[in-house]
Amino acid sequence: MGIVVQKYGGTSVADKERIFRAARRAISEYEKGNKVVVVVSAQGDTTDELIEKAREINENPSKREMDMLLSTGEQISIALMAMAIEKLGYPVISLTGWQAGIKTDSHYSNARIIEIDTERLQRELDKRNIVVVAGFQGINKYDDITTLGRGGSDTTAVALAAALKADKCEIYTDVDGVYTADPRIVPNASKLKEISYDEMLELATLGAKVLHNRSVELAKKYNIPLVVRSSFNDNEGTIVKEVNSVEKLLVSGVACDKDIARVAVIGVENVPGKAFQIFSLLAKENINVDIILQSIGREKTKDISFTVSKSNLKQTLDVLTKNLHVIGAKDITYADNVAKVSIVGAGMVNNPGVAAMMFEALYDAGINIEMISTSEIKISVLIDEKDAEKAVRAIHDKFKLHLLNNEK
Repeated sequence: MGIVVQKYGGTSVADKERIFRAARRAISEYEKGNKVVVVVSAQGDTTDELIEKAREINENPSKREMDMLLSTGEQISIALMAMAIEKLGYPVISLTGWQAGIKTDSHYSNARIIEIDTERLQRELDKRNIVVVAGFQGINKYDDITTLGRGGSDTTAVALAAALKADKCEIYTDVDGVYTADPRIVPNASKLKEISYDEMLELATLGAKVLHNRSVELAKKYNIPLVVRSSFNDNEGTIVKEVNSVEKLLVSGVACDKDIARVAVIGVENVPGKAFQIFSLLAKENINVDIILQSIGREKTKDISFTVSKSNLKQTLDVLTKNLHVIGAKDITYADNVAKVSIVGAGMVNNPGVAAMMFEALYDAGINIEMISTSEIKISVLIDEKDAEKAVRAIHDKFKLHLLNNEK
């Protein structure tokens, strides 16, 4: 008898029919003799609706109060899921994040899990209850409810799987698995049978919406195989694990992120320490910076450009503008009509010429590149937002990713 953790996203519990379908999946594992923990997200568009309700009252509410509000979406889901399992005749109990022992830091709206006290969970599992846990939330040292950021229910599921030493963690969503590109952009995208933690982490960070990147980090750290499956059919999903395949795919996927903005600090004095000044100011505000480009110095100055998420743009501009005299720059400019398109593949590291193929695909499609960032297993380019989907299709075609199949 093992422990199985299942996570159901918002679309998977959006209505009565879907809740009962998820409930039956959980019961199926329970009937095999397993102990079952079910993690659920808020139903459908509940979170967006709650955000709109908040804006009707206060356009700039505190993050603490937003966490208090948004956490109610998952509380509705766990109660309804528990009622469905109960209706089907099985023992069940629902727990909020804090009842399940999930303790976080105090970064409201984007908290990180510090530890999980599994005593209550173990007690309920030992009673042979199916335990339904609210995803996306926990409690901090002040006994305040915190939320883990968008996609945080994935992180909840993996963290619980790690804490309970679960045998498997299944992520149920509205797609059949991990694809070589978003099927809504590339209709002939291929589903992957398996993908490595590192590749999945890059894709998740670069804009693929299938898994939350922090959940993949946790899965890699504790070596927990994830299975990404559709909650609407019984198709085999994609296994995310430590892949040791001899023939690693040259490119596993193409990702697109439109939720970014480019910021340029113009005319920075060309002396040591200026980059440190700029990025330490942003680090103190917990602003993540991605692609960075520094121009060659001219007339004893240089320009430093970088990207941030659109949600952090206003705060970034405020911080830098307020400290313009400290930085010693002439001006700060920005563009929020850009997109980041990336390719990811473990096979890149031993194959020269991958970047050239990507750039050729963009050239053939008449798409201009503004910035470039590379690592061993990924290449990202910044382009005009209007060209983003055309770029994804062009790159996908160039690497013939539509020819991959489930056996790869």
